[in-house]
Amino acid sequence: MISIVILTKNEEKDLPISLSSVDWSDDVHILDSGSTDKTLEIAEQYGAKITYNAFKSFGEQRNYALDELNIINDWILFLDADEVVTDAFRKAIFEAVSKVDNNVAGYYCCWKMMLENTWLKHCDNFPKWQFRLMKKGMARFTDFGHGQKESDVKGYIKYLKEPYLHYGFSKGWTQWINRHNKYSSQEAIARVQNKPPFKHVLSKNSSIRNPALKSWLCKLPGWPFIRFFQAYILSLGFLEGIPGFIYCINMAYYEFLIQIKIREHKKNL
Repeated sequence: MISIVILTKNEEKDLPISLSSVDWSDDVHILDSGSTDKTLEIAEQYGAKITYNAFKSFGEQRNYALDELNIINDWILFLDADEVVTDAFRKAIFEAVSKVDNNVAGYYCCWKMMLENTWLKHCDNFPKWQFRLMKKGMARFTDFGHGQKESDVKGYIKYLKEPYLHYGFSKGWTQWINRHNKYSSQEAIARVQNKPPFKHVLSKNSSIRNPALKSWLCKLPGWPFIRFFQAYILSLGFLEGIPGFIYCINMAYYEFLIQIKIREHKKNL
């Protein structure tokens, strides 16, 4: 079987559907960082194992899970509470781990970004990849921007093309904007202090190429507008209607926040 680790803090709205989608696992862990709503009560109802650890960063929280949780299976799937495993994704991960050789550390996974029941395939530049399915002891995580990426990989990482669902707007736009205001500060510092070399822009590996593209493209004058034009016009985001337009506007605003915070950060160096 495959163990599940879900990071939570005040996730009573999203957690039930996420836990329902992994009821096939015999080892589901909730790593909570101080919920004050019904998150833990819901986790108990679904029979999940609950552990507390104060949140510092996504990378550190996932590494804490690797080090401290009693994970009983060889394979671990990391999820956020607003992510849902479909039947097709479940079948794909079971097939992947059953045929894999010993040198595979895990899989990059991709998601369908959902807004108002619309899959933002074009707006969100599908597929985007994150290291989420890993073999225990074969890799760790390191912080990158507001998120994380893989580190200390023993072997190599493959790609799992079947997506899961990501409901990143389920708590409303006020929550999304507040969260991304914080994320933009972290992203600005990362793009200044941890800028990848330019050669990574040409990498065939999207997990290497995309962070490099973000760091170098944000130096362009008018980059937020370019980001909107690329997603909404060039990538055909307009085909996704009003949800696509709203998403592209807000992602351009997010890039604008990162740009002005980079400028502010450099002034304070």
